[in-house]
Amino acid sequence: MTPKFVLAPDSFKESMSAKEVCGAMEKGIRAVFPTAQIIKVPMADGGEGTMETLIEATQGRKITLNVTGPLPDQEVSASFGLLGDQKTAVIEMAQASGLEKLPPDQRNPLVTTTYGTGQLIKAALDLGVKKIVMALGGSATNDGGAGMAQALGVQLLDANHLPLKLGGGALKSLEKIALATLDPRIKTVEFLIASDVSNPLCGPNGASFVFGPQKGATPQMVTVLDEALAHYANRIQKDCKISVKNQAGAGAAGGLGAGLLAFTPAKMVRGVDLVTGLLALDEKIKTTDFVFTGEGGIDAQTKFGKVPYGVSKIAQQYKKPCFALAGFIGEGSDVLYDEGITAIFGILEKAQSLNEALRSGKENVTRTTRAIASVLKSSTLFPKENAHH
Repeated sequence: MTPKFVLAPDSFKESMSAKEVCGAMEKGIRAVFPTAQIIKVPMADGGEGTMETLIEATQGRKITLNVTGPLPDQEVSASFGLLGDQKTAVIEMAQASGLEKLPPDQRNPLVTTTYGTGQLIKAALDLGVKKIVMALGGSATNDGGAGMAQALGVQLLDANHLPLKLGGGALKSLEKIALATLDPRIKTVEFLIASDVSNPLCGPNGASFVFGPQKGATPQMVTVLDEALAHYANRIQKDCKISVKNQAGAGAAGGLGAGLLAFTPAKMVRGVDLVTGLLALDEKIKTTDFVFTGEGGIDAQTKFGKVPYGVSKIAQQYKKPCFALAGFIGEGSDVLYDEGITAIFGILEKAQSLNEALRSGKENVTRTTRAIASVLKSSTLFPKENAHH
């Protein structure tokens, strides 16, 4: 019997992709167990990089098209992922409607729109997908997903029965929502929303007050936008019979969470749970001997849905030892010892500058993994009948 390892790390930001971390870990393990069985599962938590990770892990492909950018008269090139099963699309809203698509002096959440994100959904529907995973984050918008809805055929009308202009500011003129022309395929598809924020749509903890300022909103704009979203939520309640205003996560991505809950059969899922599900991590961990995970930094926040936490909970369920590697270990990380992590290792060899640490990431991961593997080889954790192999 040869030992079996599952490697399921996140990326180490600015140092290594999740795939590169897997490669570095594998090298360390092979130095000690040359014939070990190693299953690499590069991870993500539903935020940035989720699309790339899932495409890679499932042998899917990227589909690129031109869509409306964050500004109504802007065209951008945006991609979404079609996973290996050909039935699941992964859409990161930041691809079409992200803050990075706009220079700081053009950021204005009164006019930015999620219309391009709606166009990506339409393109996915055209491919006949049965499941759409929406990764919310990094948005330039504060339109409650209205632009997305308009791209999918929802009619948002003012008092004169004219279509509303795009952007969050226009929502205060909304008088009627008509769903007759909504793309009928929406109803036949499973929508999963991966979001790491639980903010409601409106109010002091809502999309406008909390995230508006980082998208270019002045204090006056924030108030206007919050009132516009509240008005929009009331219309959704009246015309669609759905209450989105106070739902946790409705405020994600400038209220795109609310728009998805209102106009698609969407369910909110914690990002890391969604990714572990799509990658069938349970099945892989169930039959392994050891689990390795990690990310750039591990601290008290890791417990709130980051990759090492998601991986360790599965390891705990199957009583598998789980080792976490990190570039730095922050305060409060010891809470993770109750959540299935066997031990946490910082990978730095010596005191060094951040740039040096980022550059030497792979060597540091390999060296640390090798050290852990050496301890395992001589420890009681290791199944004895393997020892002479």
